[in-house]
Amino acid sequence: MQLSALSRLAFAAGLLLAGPLAAQETAPVDAATATANAALEAAPVFDGHNDIPNQLRDRLANQINAFDFEDTTDTGPSDPDGRALHTDLARLKQGKVGAQFWSVYVPSNPDEAEAVQQVIEQIDVTKRLIARYPQALRFATTADEVERAMAEGQIASLLGMEGGHSIGSSLAVLRQLHALGARYMTLTHNANIPWADAATDTPKHDGLSPFGMDVVREMNRIGMLVDLSHVSEATMMDALDVARAPVIFSHSGARAVNDHARNVPDSVLARLPENGGVVMVVALPRFIDEDLRQWGARRAGEEARLKALWLGQSPKVAEGLAVWDKANPEPKATIKHMADHIEHIRKVAGVEHIGIGGDFDGMPSGPVGFEDVHGYPLLFAELARRGFSQAELEMIASRNVLRVMRAAEAYAASVAGEPPIETLIAPPPAAAE
Repeated sequence: MQLSALSRLAFAAGLLLAGPLAAQETAPVDAATATANAALEAAPVFDGHNDIPNQLRDRLANQINAFDFEDTTDTGPSDPDGRALHTDLARLKQGKVGAQFWSVYVPSNPDEAEAVQQVIEQIDVTKRLIARYPQALRFATTADEVERAMAEGQIASLLGMEGGHSIGSSLAVLRQLHALGARYMTLTHNANIPWADAATDTPKHDGLSPFGMDVVREMNRIGMLVDLSHVSEATMMDALDVARAPVIFSHSGARAVNDHARNVPDSVLARLPENGGVVMVVALPRFIDEDLRQWGARRAGEEARLKALWLGQSPKVAEGLAVWDKANPEPKATIKHMADHIEHIRKVAGVEHIGIGGDFDGMPSGPVGFEDVHGYPLLFAELARRGFSQAELEMIASRNVLRVMRAAEAYAASVAGEPPIETLIAPPPAAAE
């Protein structure tokens, strides 16, 4: 039987996706898988958020000279919960990942000076990890550098800061972290900071403070992407009012599909076409599956009831919770739930405003079928089955976020003659008499 060139390409791509077993059985791939493979060959995944740097800190205290990033499937014993890492070079390749924002996250911390030190340490360990694998990874700071790395078969590796506490309420620190290579900053993490409200904290500023608005302006001026994952709806709106370059949501879902506070409401999605920004859809199960979110709330309520009923008797509480768990099995999020969010964002904002931000190694597990970074092709095959074209899949995989990066770079170049925004620094404390 003679196969056309396109058929041979689809067949070979399917074997790469399915692995050695499929190669032995020589089973043909379906049309959706072939479309997904072709899209990811043309436009590899550019993922918005991966927490490997934080895992290196928590598990290894940033001592990585003996760390093997080629294969981390045996790293369960290094975790208190026995969980192996989601990410390694072999699975990134299997997942068709061509570019990755590595999150140089540090926990929310009211001691901002300590947070600044910690984020510099995380930038250092991430750069050292990249440098240890020059055949597979390449440090990148611009869209052109990302595309060159992809074209040459390396994973473009960028730095994203998670949480504005990392700049110590200082535009000078922000500029210097950008100089070290950070190319986005999530304005908050889970807690409010002195100049912005988080999605999961009691509002304090009704969005951004005047200084917070200056942070957004200065990020635009220097070409750093403004990341609105984790922030409150009011902060999203204030940032969109101020921003002159496209924003990103590095790892968020659609609130209309799952009403978690971490997701993006339709009021904000509707503004994305004007801004040009992109929502990089997260894989975290409780953010994508509404049934799982509701189950978690019911379980938390039952736990609170048992603790009130059995004061000081933790064995009784554990026994009662085990009975409840047996009667109420935990729902399982799947790739289909993630695809639901992508479909909704396409409906409200348009396919030009969608990307992927898995949040791997920042959660216990991804959804069924996408438990770690190997599973991106399976998600794209699901989207193809829902009628997404190859061109649309390429946009979602990487072309949209590359466009956003270029727009931010172009805006920064257009205002290169403007001086940095200056703010007063705190005077030194008066010397004791």
